[in-house]
Amino acid sequence: MKITRKQTISTSLAPKRVLIIYGPRRIGKTTMLREYLSTQSNKKILSVIGDDVTVREIFSTECLSTLKEFAAPYDIIAIDEAQYVPSIGLGLKMLIDSFPEKIFIATGSSSFELGNQVGEPLTGRHFSLTLFPLAQSELHLGSFTAKANLEQSLVYGSYPEIIATDDVTEKARILNELISSYLYKDVLALEKIKSPDLLRDITRMLAYQIGHEVSMNEIAVTLNMDVKTVGRYLDLLEKMFIIKKARGYSRNLRNEISKKARYYFLDNGIRNAVINQFGTLPQRNDQGALWENFCFMELVKKDNLADITSTFYFWRTHQGQEVDIVREYNGTLTGYECKWGTRKIPTAPILFTTTYPEASFVVINPETYTDIFLS
Repeated sequence: MKITRKQTISTSLAPKRVLIIYGPRRIGKTTMLREYLSTQSNKKILSVIGDDVTVREIFSTECLSTLKEFAAPYDIIAIDEAQYVPSIGLGLKMLIDSFPEKIFIATGSSSFELGNQVGEPLTGRHFSLTLFPLAQSELHLGSFTAKANLEQSLVYGSYPEIIATDDVTEKARILNELISSYLYKDVLALEKIKSPDLLRDITRMLAYQIGHEVSMNEIAVTLNMDVKTVGRYLDLLEKMFIIKKARGYSRNLRNEISKKARYYFLDNGIRNAVINQFGTLPQRNDQGALWENFCFMELVKKDNLADITSTFYFWRTHQGQEVDIVREYNGTLTGYECKWGTRKIPTAPILFTTTYPEASFVVINPETYTDIFLS
């Protein structure tokens, strides 16, 4: 199955800017890079991998003459998995300043490692492109076919490798391999975490709390660990493209919850692999959680594809009124209610509409979701 991304490297490049491509492992960064380079046969290309010892040694010198000698013969310099290269940010800064006419591309599976390295040195000298699991609109399906495949999306997610595989047993095997290889091994290696069991336990707890506020104190007490360590692990999981945080939305009303957060998984399949549950929807008791996670990430992916910078929250009062997802963009608010059932269409909570009369309210259910996500 040929998968065509809406995002492309060619439209993301800009003069005098390094392009940084972020995203989890096996999401298609290397494939996208190779496809772009294959169209540039008239250019001199250097394509290397970040764990190449020679590349790491060159950048670790932080020596301008050494770096210039490395890049001078080429028009395009591409570094895959650049988070493994010491001083990559400083090195790319020196190179783009020395060769503003050249194209520099770096990819990374961890915004924790690569983002920290390129942040300050490349301020004003880079653009970033983030790849998420495939959005519904990237599958190029009509409304009828998308709805027919909805259960597969909710249970197995939308990693490119998963979409390209028909056999559900193989899908589960791929997802289990993904979490064992990158979710645990990469995180443990990059951060030198000494307690892999705690990392697994925290991730499982999050998987069971989708759509609910997460208490770091509760996690700390349950797992007998320090609250600061819990916060550090959550931050790391987010920067490794495993989860995404949504804070409580509030304009300082006393009865609005604003200090807690909810966490969603970037992919339903990864979430289900974490708890090893790949049962069909009629067999499950978490359809609502799967649906809310799916809707949240489709909204995030839709804005990402449109290059729109928006912020996503949830809204809830201490009295229990709530809106599942609140999107803020350019000062405008949209509330989304993720309703798995279609018999009863909910209305916006009265306090939400009176507090934010300018906000719109949208119900997303299995009958209407294609109108929102396929457009």
